[in-house]
Amino acid sequence: MLTKCPACARDNLTVIGLSQHLAKSRDPCCHVLYQQSHTRVNLDEPLNEPRDKSEVPEGPHANMYKEEMQDFEDEVLQSFAEHDGNGEHDGNSSDEEDGREENEWEPPVQEDEGWAGVEVDDPMDHDDSSIDCETCHQIERQIADHNRVIESYPDHRAGQPIAQAKIQNVNATYASSIDNLNAENPYAPFASQMDWEVAQWAKLCGPSSTAFSDLLSIDGVSEHLGLSYKNARELNSIIDTQLPGRPRFCREQIIVAGEAFDIFYRDILECIKDLYGNPDFADFLVFAPERHYTDTDKTVQYFGDMHTGKWWWSTQKKLDKQQPGATIVPIIILTDKTQVTVFRNKTAYPVYLTIGNIPKEIRRKPSRRAQILLGYLPTTCLEHITNKASRRRSAANLYHACMSRILSPLKKTGLGGLVMQSGDGVSRHCHPLFACFVGDYPEQLLATGIKTTECPKCDIPPDELESSTTPFEIRDFDAVLEALTTIDVGALEFVQACHEAGIKPIVHPFWEKIPYVNIFQAVTPDVLHQLYQGLVKHLLSWLAEACGSAEIDAQCRRLLLNHQIRLFMKGITSLSCLSGMEHAQICHPARLLRAVCGLLDFLYLAQYPCHSSDTLSLLDEALALFHGNKQIFVDLGIRDNFNLPKLHATQHYASMIRLYGTTDNYNTEYTERLYIDFTKDAYHATNHKDEFAQMTRWLEHKEKIVRHDKFIRWQLNINPFTHHPHPPDLSFCRTQTLTKHPSTKAVPIQRLISDYGAIYFREALARYIAQQNHLNETLSRRHLENLAANVVLPFHSVAVHHKIKWVSIDTQGHGDPCVTIDSVHAKPGHAGSSQQDDAVPTRFDTALVNDGTGDSVGVKGYRIGQIRTIFSIQQRDALSLFPPTSQPPKHLAYIEWFTPFSSMLDSRHGMYKISRFIRLGKRVASIIPVSNIARSVHLIPKFGPVAPRHWTSNTVLEECDTSSLIVILIGIVMWPLDSTL
Repeated sequence: MLTKCPACARDNLTVIGLSQHLAKSRDPCCHVLYQQSHTRVNLDEPLNEPRDKSEVPEGPHANMYKEEMQDFEDEVLQSFAEHDGNGEHDGNSSDEEDGREENEWEPPVQEDEGWAGVEVDDPMDHDDSSIDCETCHQIERQIADHNRVIESYPDHRAGQPIAQAKIQNVNATYASSIDNLNAENPYAPFASQMDWEVAQWAKLCGPSSTAFSDLLSIDGVSEHLGLSYKNARELNSIIDTQLPGRPRFCREQIIVAGEAFDIFYRDILECIKDLYGNPDFADFLVFAPERHYTDTDKTVQYFGDMHTGKWWWSTQKKLDKQQPGATIVPIIILTDKTQVTVFRNKTAYPVYLTIGNIPKEIRRKPSRRAQILLGYLPTTCLEHITNKASRRRSAANLYHACMSRILSPLKKTGLGGLVMQSGDGVSRHCHPLFACFVGDYPEQLLATGIKTTECPKCDIPPDELESSTTPFEIRDFDAVLEALTTIDVGALEFVQACHEAGIKPIVHPFWEKIPYVNIFQAVTPDVLHQLYQGLVKHLLSWLAEACGSAEIDAQCRRLLLNHQIRLFMKGITSLSCLSGMEHAQICHPARLLRAVCGLLDFLYLAQYPCHSSDTLSLLDEALALFHGNKQIFVDLGIRDNFNLPKLHATQHYASMIRLYGTTDNYNTEYTERLYIDFTKDAYHATNHKDEFAQMTRWLEHKEKIVRHDKFIRWQLNINPFTHHPHPPDLSFCRTQTLTKHPSTKAVPIQRLISDYGAIYFREALARYIAQQNHLNETLSRRHLENLAANVVLPFHSVAVHHKIKWVSIDTQGHGDPCVTIDSVHAKPGHAGSSQQDDAVPTRFDTALVNDGTGDSVGVKGYRIGQIRTIFSIQQRDALSLFPPTSQPPKHLAYIEWFTPFSSMLDSRHGMYKISRFIRLGKRVASIIPVSNIARSVHLIPKFGPVAPRHWTSNTVLEECDTSSLIVILIGIVMWPLDSTL
């Protein structure tokens, strides 16, 4: 049916054409009519008004839902790419987690002649979609499939137990070293449960030793509690002499230029045995390499844990030539020089150890104690050496001398091996081999002996670091070893040989004699320092220069709230005023957008917990996208070149993942947490005099208490973990939860309309009831409307929840606590009191909804909606409204829809664009089961060149032009929908 515009009299317009005409017309009369058509409908509107409200019923109702959605999609979806669906209402859309918005001063937007009259060609105005995401989703589906093809190592003797070796229970061996242990007192050497628990509290979470002694010195405290110790000194004596534990620290001195420096370290072999023989890890250990494939043809290889990488397989083949049937124990060394005090500049240099046999899902959790503090290196600046060049060389030689002292036992056992018992008492012939060195860029340079500004892994020239096409090779390790042998020839010859080999003249580096090691290969990627604290930091500064700091900060303040997003109310850069030139730079941002998207895509892809040959190609494509567009920063005068070692390091990520597995096997972020446990807390427990001796003793006491606690649990048959032989890598399971009791027990329907913005609540619920009563019938739209019009609600209020949470599930048996990993809010605000600034704005989050056909990967079968109300119907009312065979779920939600996902991603930013689903000037809304809400989703509004300053994060979704919103699917753009990334 054709019609004409009432404002300008333009004729031959369809209903949809009229809506588009009003949205885009520059005629003031048309604009006024358009604004009027987007106001909320009158509450007295009859039920037979054409409406497009639908729900997502569970199970067998999915097809009916799909048909209904298609019914109105056919009519309007063809023009959604250009349809302007702006709508307004009185409420706000979001708030911060505590419900309060922090008001920050902002510089005013400055207009000048350089900006006046400039037509901004915003790339979001175009719908040039050219990125096909289906291929990417297919790649992700392959690695998300648990039915992988596993190829075992061809020599079945690899990793096998020693035949006829005696199996000894590790806990029984531990028990034999404790005096007075019997069935009546499983807490020995402590006198009772109270005696043990007080000691445990004192060492793990109690006060200082002085405060603990003062507590026990109070008359009658020790006697009434029945303690076997009267002060901290006596407790320490019991721990030192009667409890077994991890190897003790030894203290040695190294002389440099006439001064002695202390090094504290443990026997590395005993530390390896302790980790390898830990009963908590017994059922999880991996003893032989494997090749995993995602297809039966074995063409697409899978990489996850270290044993799926190529290094273990190739090293096993080399070792088999000398020692067939050996078990490799990959040694991962982590170093992290760090500051322990804000004042006095006190530093510590811890060295950590872990082994690759333990799955990465356990290794990365500090609570599982799969990392051992191996030692503290000297932190001296060698100020007594006045010559700067000599001081630098001496510092490097001191580092390598200390590391050589710590790692020297690996030289013999790496070749000959030793017998080790795992936590289940089974003995194997093991070879501890140095596999990975984990550290930031300065640590990598120090370990490899490479000069600053150079790559510590390959031979690319420093002035070619920015190139993505310059060929490079891993440094020639054999040539370096050959150069190191010239130290016996003479000093000048040694310096010259090292210079030609590309390293500093280091006297006997720690890796020189360790077997099966190539230090240039062993240096691993560093996501924390190379990407987050490196490239992302650079990127923010470049964007601040390109777009203006004030505008970036303004848009950051106005982002929608989401569980996965932290809102920076003070912005992310230092404030500065905008100029016309800075605005003009935004006029052609296509290359800038592509460069940013390429770098961010690389950042997220690099952190995948598992990869395949195909996803690694996506990683390379993302990096190529950045390199193909990075010239924009040079053209804008922001940079002269990109010769950044951290940028070049990204070219090694794919090859290192193939060698050692995914980056979460060797992330420096783990040491950031270990620093608190092993360094900061230890330092604060000392009197700050000869602190390292006290720190090591404090740590030994703590470790012994933790080990004894596990032994007591074993005796009492308390096992906190459910063991699985091989924990899967892709169990990102979670469960949806709501509070037991509603947030508000009875909210009047009229308040749902006025405060919650659920304008069509009665109509949508009537439609849902009508559908549920005719599940086996095919209903036309008119018939459904007629049935809905006859529905009479027997209640005037409903119970309302304000929050849905998703919590993690410990499916791998690792003892992980349940944590909230996602949430959505739907709650109105309140004005607050006049005395306090405690006003809480409204928050109605957007979420991803499954229409009943959604897959585990990608967005097909999913739709985005804004949740307005989460409610439940009383059982007596449900029985009167719904048939007994089709009772509604306990929790329902009123949701306003956005347009469906297109089949193509936007070519400029590689994300989806959506808009409000508007029909006849009204938002389309439905009632759906809460269980169909899959997760939260983050939308970015179309700000334009200048974000309107009256927008806030709470109102932006209602005030912005919703004809173009960018969808940010946190953690699932290229990943399963139940991922917890």
